[in-house]
Amino acid sequence: MHISYIAYKQIDKLKWDACIDAAGNGLVYGYSFYLDSMAKYWDALVLNDYEAVMPLTFNKKYGVTYLFQPFFTASLGVFGNNITATLVSDFLNAIPAKFTYWDIYLNYANRFQLTGFTLYERVNFVLPLNEPYQKLYDNFRDNIKRNFKKAAQLNCVIKKDIAIDEVILLAKEQAKNFSTVTDEDYQHFKNVYLYFHQQHKAITYGICTPNGELVASGAFLFSHGRAYYILVGNHPNGKAIGASHAIINAFIKDHAGQNLLLDFEGSDIPSLAFFYSSFGAREEKFAGLKLNLLPFWMKWFKQ
Repeated sequence: MHISYIAYKQIDKLKWDACIDAAGNGLVYGYSFYLDSMAKYWDALVLNDYEAVMPLTFNKKYGVTYLFQPFFTASLGVFGNNITATLVSDFLNAIPAKFTYWDIYLNYANRFQLTGFTLYERVNFVLPLNEPYQKLYDNFRDNIKRNFKKAAQLNCVIKKDIAIDEVILLAKEQAKNFSTVTDEDYQHFKNVYLYFHQQHKAITYGICTPNGELVASGAFLFSHGRAYYILVGNHPNGKAIGASHAIINAFIKDHAGQNLLLDFEGSDIPSLAFFYSSFGAREEKFAGLKLNLLPFWMKWFKQ
């Protein structure tokens, strides 16, 4: 077994994407196009002839080269088959010393007790959709059922395949006071969405009031038997009428009975965790990793 560090220009993207395709823990974020779009820079660690891979997404600031988690990229880490604690440790130990600060999230199959590295726990929620809709519905909490019925009673309309720009506009407005996502980041995500949409692996949902106002929206990507609820845009006018509840319910109803996992992409925020679990979703834990190898006089760079 040999793990090689490969600079971006030397990565064989055909072999890379084939590895992500075949990986038992493959995720949409691991594809080369996704990384090209969302990461400022990325290099790679590769086991043998692309038997397992780990993207190294990085940036540079004040002369420091550091690993970071790109926006709209819930987790990365080691992708492949037969993932073990030893393999994950070997990959982490193979990260070049030039990366002096790490703040990254490893995927659900990388969550081990590792010697020399301290991982911390993060929480995602996933909902298997391989049951009839009625059975899935029966597992919803009563407050969820009440909320999405409000939208129906007010004659709100579910729309599919609305323009991704409309979802982004709502998402930006909703997050403007607390998010550090830039217009450039949203444009990069739009490129990702359109790329997967062309392959029939992406769809948007929206809820409109009878007068045509879009009050809630969501964008979903599909890969590896998952539907990723990856971008959410909600208008304040939709909160009281259960619009976001109605979108998730509509998606579940449309995809019930399929061998598909609805991936909510979080969350560590208690209110969101309660919201997602109210649909019957279960926890899927993954790992975060921070490592500060900066010289003592630069420890202030990241705390």
